[in-house]
Amino acid sequence: MAYTKGRDSLGPAMARGGKRRRVVHVFTEGKVTEPEYIGIIKDKDRATYADPSMTVEIRIANSTAPGSQRKPIKLVEAAVRLMRDETREAKKSGLGKKFWPQVWCLFDRDEHELIETAMKQAREGGVRVAFSHPCFEVWRLLHYKPVTSTFGGACDQTTARLPFAKSAANIKSVLPAQIEPGSFTEAKKRALKMNAAHGDHVSMLHRDPYTDVFTFVEEGLGIASY
Repeated sequence: MAYTKGRDSLGPAMARGGKRRRVVHVFTEGKVTEPEYIGIIKDKDRATYADPSMTVEIRIANSTAPGSQRKPIKLVEAAVRLMRDETREAKKSGLGKKFWPQVWCLFDRDEHELIETAMKQAREGGVRVAFSHPCFEVWRLLHYKPVTSTFGGACDQTTARLPFAKSAANIKSVLPAQIEPGSFTEAKKRALKMNAAHGDHVSMLHRDPYTDVFTFVEEGLGIASY
């Protein structure tokens, strides 16, 4: 799987070696953690892909964006613009829909404003969202153990429960140890059970804890397990 930063031309639907190719543009709220996580799980020696004949090229679309442009509403606004451009180019190039680029946003509930607006704009603009409450660290924690209690919207409480939490400042060295090989299937099972504990009448925006990052892994990156 290719992994690049920024945005290049759409390019052909075929990668080197004759494999089919699809581009996935990703806007992340975090500047380090989420891109590092993606880099870990997409490794060809670790990941099992649902369609081995398809090469998924990942592009971190906002790799150089400042903090002021990393709020959910800002991510979605930029993602919708990119999706519009990419869809137009895909149609012009005559690509089959299976090869059309995807645009994803990864962000948290945290204490952000305009979350509902961001979600609505994403849906209307064809942008996919992987959402966590209170933060992405819930998904990381599920690789290690089940989560059965609320965090009261405080991400610090989530981070404190992670293994090697005292070394969390050095995320690049800690994250690989927290995302152990073979841990995806169990993490997804725990996430589904955790999410369901709230009941269908509770919106995901109000479920604490909640995460659906596994949908990004499966439907965005095309990874069946890692």
